[in-house]
Amino acid sequence: MDWNSKLINNLNFGTNINNLEAKLKIAKMVAAKAKNGETIGFGSGSTSYLTILEIGKRVANEGLRIKAIPTSHEVELTCIQLQIPAVSFNALRPDWCFDGADEVDAANNLIKGRGGAMFKEKLIMAASPKTFILADSSKLVKRLGEKFPVPVEVIPFALSGVESSLLTLGATSIQLRMAGGKDGPVITENGNFILDVHFNDIGEGLEKQIKLIPGVLDSGLFIGYNIEVVSS
Repeated sequence: MDWNSKLINNLNFGTNINNLEAKLKIAKMVAAKAKNGETIGFGSGSTSYLTILEIGKRVANEGLRIKAIPTSHEVELTCIQLQIPAVSFNALRPDWCFDGADEVDAANNLIKGRGGAMFKEKLIMAASPKTFILADSSKLVKRLGEKFPVPVEVIPFALSGVESSLLTLGATSIQLRMAGGKDGPVITENGNFILDVHFNDIGEGLEKQIKLIPGVLDSGLFIGYNIEVVSS
C-alpha cells in the first residue's frame, strides 16, 4: 500500500470517494503549486482532502515549509495529523487557496456548502489573491441549482422569518438540514442552522439578496469570485 493509500484509509476518506483517480490527479496538480514560505487556505471536500494529503507528502518527503489556514475544524485536525502548521485567519492572509465545490457553471460561479463551512470558505476566498477550485467532471453543470440546493446559514431564532423571505426571493422548496449522527438539525461551527434551498432560477444578484435577509449569516452561492477551476 502506497503513502496516499495509507493516509486515505487512516483518515477515513478513501473507501467511498467517487472518481478517486480523477480527484487524485487534480490533487497532485494543485499540491505541486505550493512553495516554501507560503500561507495557503485549505478548503474542504474530498478533492481538497486529497490535495492536503499530497501537500502533507511534500512536507514529509521534501521538507516543504508552508502554513495552512483551515476552513473547518475537520481540516485543522487533518493538518495536525500531517504535521502541517495551521494558523488562524486573524493571524495571516493567504497567498492563495484551494477549495472544492458542489457545482460549477460555465461562468465559474459556484454552489458550495454541503460540508457546512461556506462562511469561513467565503472569507478566505475573498481575502485570497488566487483561488483554485478543484472540480472533477461530476461538478460541472449548465446552470447553478441543477443538482444541489443552495445552503443558507441562519441564526436559529431567525429561522421562520428567513424562510418567509427566501420564498419571496423565489425559493421553490426549503429544508432544514438534519444531522446524521444525532437528533435534531446540523449545527455549524458558528452555532447556526443550515437551510437547503431550491431555486428554479439563480441570477447574478441572488447571492447578495440572500445575504441581506436579516438573520442570514451567508449562503453557499459564490458568484463573481476570482477563481481558476482545476479539472481533470
